[in-house]
Amino acid sequence: MESTASLNESGIALTEANKPYEAISLFQKALVLDPGNPLLWLNLGIAQQRTGEYKAALDSFQRSIHIDDTMGDAWGAMGLIYYELEQFIKAEECYLFSLARDNGSPKVWNNLGVLYFNQGDFEEARNCFEQAISLFPLFYDALYNIRDTCRELNDYSAAAEFERILSDPDLRDGDSQISR
Repeated sequence: MESTASLNESGIALTEANKPYEAISLFQKALVLDPGNPLLWLNLGIAQQRTGEYKAALDSFQRSIHIDDTMGDAWGAMGLIYYELEQFIKAEECYLFSLARDNGSPKVWNNLGVLYFNQGDFEEARNCFEQAISLFPLFYDALYNIRDTCRELNDYSAAAEFERILSDPDLRDGDSQISR
């Protein structure tokens, strides 16, 4: 008999290998064994999100949060779905809820910065990207985003410095953020 841990690990590997449909069945199997595990609900939601099943993903993230309100990753993932659905107020609320539970997530700081950037609030966007970079100095997406934000703010010297950092060919290798 497979354990929830092995089903979860296999599901994560399949999700990362862009096989979310296969991963979903493993997470569902694991949830039969351990329906109160918020991490399993989170991982199921991530796989569902990858398939475009946003409603199902939101339901899974909500279940994760219902079990454990401190699941900052679930709040952040919901924020991304709401952003993709252009429900920006809900997206911002979810990102802020996520950061209130775990302000050490460079990915959520970056996503919040993208939201602000696209709303034209470049100062807030820059603050968010700076937070992301302070937590993960070689976070390619945040470096790219802050470079563009600095250009929008006419801070060309800072933009040039971020461009210099981005030109490092080894930078893309430092961008892995796999969470388990």
